[in-house]
Amino acid sequence: MPDEAEVTPEESSVEQVGRIGRKAGRGLKWSLLGNFATKAGSFAIGLVLARLLTPADFGMYAVALAATAFVMHINDIGMIAAGVQWRGKLEDMAPTGATIAVMFSVFVYGVFWLLAPAFAALAGTPDAAPVVRLLTVVILIDGITAIRVSALQRRFEQDRLTKATVIGMLANVAVAPPLAFAGAGAYSFAGGQVAGAIVTGVLVFTMADLPVKYALDREIAKKLLKFGIPLAGSLGVEALLLNADYVIVGNALGAAALGYYLLAFNVSNWVPGLVGTAVRYVSIAGFSRLAEHEPGALALGVRRTVPLLVSAILPIAVVMATLASPLIEFLYGDQWGPSADVLRILTVLMVVRMLTSLTFDILASLGATNATVWLNAGWAVALIPALWTGTHLAGIRGAAFAHGVVAVLVALPLAVLALHRAGVSLVPTLPALVRPALGAAVSAVVILLVLPSIDGGPFAQLVVAGGAGMLTFALVVVPIGRFRQLRSWLARRPLSHEGVAR
Repeated sequence: MPDEAEVTPEESSVEQVGRIGRKAGRGLKWSLLGNFATKAGSFAIGLVLARLLTPADFGMYAVALAATAFVMHINDIGMIAAGVQWRGKLEDMAPTGATIAVMFSVFVYGVFWLLAPAFAALAGTPDAAPVVRLLTVVILIDGITAIRVSALQRRFEQDRLTKATVIGMLANVAVAPPLAFAGAGAYSFAGGQVAGAIVTGVLVFTMADLPVKYALDREIAKKLLKFGIPLAGSLGVEALLLNADYVIVGNALGAAALGYYLLAFNVSNWVPGLVGTAVRYVSIAGFSRLAEHEPGALALGVRRTVPLLVSAILPIAVVMATLASPLIEFLYGDQWGPSADVLRILTVLMVVRMLTSLTFDILASLGATNATVWLNAGWAVALIPALWTGTHLAGIRGAAFAHGVVAVLVALPLAVLALHRAGVSLVPTLPALVRPALGAAVSAVVILLVLPSIDGGPFAQLVVAGGAGMLTFALVVVPIGRFRQLRSWLARRPLSHEGVAR
């Protein structure tokens, strides 16, 4: 009997989608659980440090974070995704892939160690250079564990990845707050993340059940680099897209303004970081298995996935946009008020990022990594000047507005075009997107109408207005037949003598 993740030519498209979908679904549940735990830990750390550190400390950390995010996207030169997408036995490519990933991550870290002072100065925060050098240590760990992560993702063993990341987050929690209490400033963030990465890396390396072998087979290396170099280039441009604003804002407005901006961007990143990362853990593997034999299976999988993703993220985006001020005030305090206007605008980018990330996963599963380069390059060409202009005209709100406009007018059309050229049409998904779009519009109106009548502070506004918006979205989007089915199911359930369903 074939492995559940494998696709056999005899199966129909529907059978392939269903079988692989079940495997990916189990992996997604574990990924969501792990991401929720790690994001909850990061959120808790952020709440503590926001009260111990200054906006300038956050600004210094933002510079180091931008550098790390960029190199993390390119340091394994695409070997994680290459291993997941590899057609054949992973054991055949693992020694060569591991060698390439380790060599390139060491090279990248050395380059960035040398460039850290210049990078920090360019961002208007020269004191951040040592923090950059410390935080970027995580790329060495990522390079060493790249093929092991690939193996776990390919086998849909997200449960093991989840355990490793959660334990790593606990190490982060154990290190960062004490450093902050000791007066370490921005080093608190960096030290905690490095400690967590080391713990997670050790666990992943041992859990992957791969022999520790390093080799360099020319033919295998050629195939891996043909796939990985364009993908790494694309992800490098993506990192530039998501972190160029830190450099531009810091250079133009200083560390304090950058701290406000970073806080808003971090909140807007909750959904992409939680749901988007979890989806990516399984989507490349799932789409790759579907694309191996039957193109119709991949098309069907895309038609099912896109409406579900949109329905999941739109209500959260609406709540964040309409309730940005009480959300920031409740979580972080009045002193972070300037972040609310930025967050309100960045929710647009949040939605677009989720959709473009799914596009990248689909293209990678098809081996069309060159298309991802052109998509991100076109996005970057439009974004960099827009960010510079927006920041100088309207400060941190202008930077956020530039992000949103370019995401909608440039990134989305390029993503649709890239998928069309790869043979994946999104036209069949359009009817399924009408209800989520209508639900988002109606829920936003309801929240704005309910909000002025609520007394009791930001928490009450979040609960009452946010709850009303979520309920409205569900009533509009979920078909009436589903509610009737639920009511019938509840009515058929036997009740105990106390009247409680068993």
